[in-house]
Amino acid sequence: MTEVILTANSGSSSLKFALYPVAGGGPLLKGEVTGIGSAPVLSARRGREVLEVTTPLDALPVDATHEWLIARLLERLHSSFVTYQPVAVGHRVVHGGREFTGPALIDGRVRDALEALVPLAPLHQPHNLAGVDAITQCAPDLPQIACFDTSFHRTQPKLAQMFALPRALTDEGIIRYGFHGLSYEYIASVLPEYLGEGAEGRVIVAHLGNGASLCAMRGRRSMATSMGFTALDGLMMGRRCGSLDAGIVLHLLEQKGMATEAVHHLLYRESGLLGVSGISNDMRDLEASNTAEAAEAIDLYCYRAGMEIGGMAAALGGVDAVVFTAGIGQHSAMIRGRIAQGMAWLGAVVDEAANESGAAAFHAVDSKVALLTIPTDEEAVIAEAVRQVMGAG
Repeated sequence: MTEVILTANSGSSSLKFALYPVAGGGPLLKGEVTGIGSAPVLSARRGREVLEVTTPLDALPVDATHEWLIARLLERLHSSFVTYQPVAVGHRVVHGGREFTGPALIDGRVRDALEALVPLAPLHQPHNLAGVDAITQCAPDLPQIACFDTSFHRTQPKLAQMFALPRALTDEGIIRYGFHGLSYEYIASVLPEYLGEGAEGRVIVAHLGNGASLCAMRGRRSMATSMGFTALDGLMMGRRCGSLDAGIVLHLLEQKGMATEAVHHLLYRESGLLGVSGISNDMRDLEASNTAEAAEAIDLYCYRAGMEIGGMAAALGGVDAVVFTAGIGQHSAMIRGRIAQGMAWLGAVVDEAANESGAAAFHAVDSKVALLTIPTDEEAVIAEAVRQVMGAG
């Protein structure tokens, strides 16, 4: 039986997991359950080998919960297609508030503190904690480490974290936290492989997935980010509206008579690409559509990204490189190209052929800004964090 670190990323409708050697190195196995709550499907790979998944995980019930799935997964790690023994589990946890500026060993106090942050990340934190609770139920003695999406941004200057609200509210913790920090931490770690000494310069990273944000880095540290107090702010996203005049929320409550829950659902679940297009929150669907509504949703997505990139460039005093990552950023040449073309005023020039081919670098030789596509790897960051915490213990 091989001792491993298990990483778990529990999303609203998915559960991603991976197994890493305790001593270091790449993943031994990666897997994912998608369609939780509707039509769950499990896939797993060991290196390039697609694993044949049989009972107890082959027939996933439609009502399978994160807890049920994690319990079955732990059972399976001791049976046929794998023979691994987890010695610790690392969880992606979206919100760490002000207190958690690095990975934390989860005990009762930490668990309660993370529960208190649920209102700040209502779409993610409950599912993240469901994964923690499932492990506690199945293997109460297994150490669990929380790795936070907010931690990477705690290096930002105070002004970058503040809202123009009464100081008492700022002191209570109503500040810009930022998210997708595990993704940005990974990109920061590999930047020297792509940019050499330029990795320490002014770099904007665009994490473009169903959730989307930007991070302005200098010296591979976060200086500014587009998301704020919650993961609702900043870029237009799959279902989330991004930056919004707070007066619209007041209007919906006071003039339209909407209940708080209805406004919450509107902003988090019915807006973004889905709301504007009326078709889908999936960029692939919109790119394949010939409707005017789909085209307008894409136009707005790219326009908003360009506006926010301008703000990041201002925060850095210029930009030396822009990195695209996550599902849309890595796989959509059209979106990369359109956003990058909007940065012509910054000196960016796109090599269209390189972009279409998915090359790691797709800037033209006369471009003043390096344009890169780098796959992110949040699980690798989590695994390394677990090694550090367990080693320190």
